[in-house]
Amino acid sequence: MAVEPLSQQEIEDRLADLPGWSLEEGRLTRTYRLASHFAATAMVVHVAQVQEELNHHSDLTLGYHTVSLAVHTHSAGGAVTAKDVELARRVEDLAPGHGAS
Repeated sequence: MAVEPLSQQEIEDRLADLPGWSLEEGRLTRTYRLASHFAATAMVVHVAQVQEELNHHSDLTLGYHTVSLAVHTHSAGGAVTAKDVELARRVEDLAPGHGAS
């Protein structure tokens, strides 16, 4: 099933509902700062579960107190698609404080 890339305007419209997320180098990106390394590690596990449910995987980086994501769709030539926005929304829902910065 082909996934269509979003236009620049569609991306901007969707980012308006995703505080803290931005478009960088053609990817939706977000870094979360958490209270501890343990909390950051736990978030990585939860993000991985969501990625498996959606069968859509991002670049995911664990830092000492941070978790960073970079999301795009390989099957759409590396463009941002509705699948990326859905993953971002799901991650926001599970983030401590719904979008801890």
